[in-house]
Amino acid sequence: MARKDDGVAVLSSFDRYTTFSHGGRTLTFRTCDGLEQYTKVLLWDNGYLEVMAKYRHREQPIEEYIDLEPILDGLYMNKEAFLKPIKDVRIEYA
Repeated sequence: MARKDDGVAVLSSFDRYTTFSHGGRTLTFRTCDGLEQYTKVLLWDNGYLEVMAKYRHREQPIEEYIDLEPILDGLYMNKEAFLKPIKDVRIEYA
């Protein structure tokens, strides 16, 4: 698990939800029903993620995009304060 001050956020998923955790906070948001898991982070750009994702209906993972800014806006969170310390994102499953 990432330490609060190490600059690494954690991306994961369960059931129909994606989680993004950093600094003791976890964002949980709805995702596609067919998502099995995220397999690779291709790009982290201050709130914008490009990842590879494995879906039940596809044999090979496909490229997906996640924009955290609208999610943070909807939660009335300070985007800059949450995103600025994050230098990298890793995928983690239990």
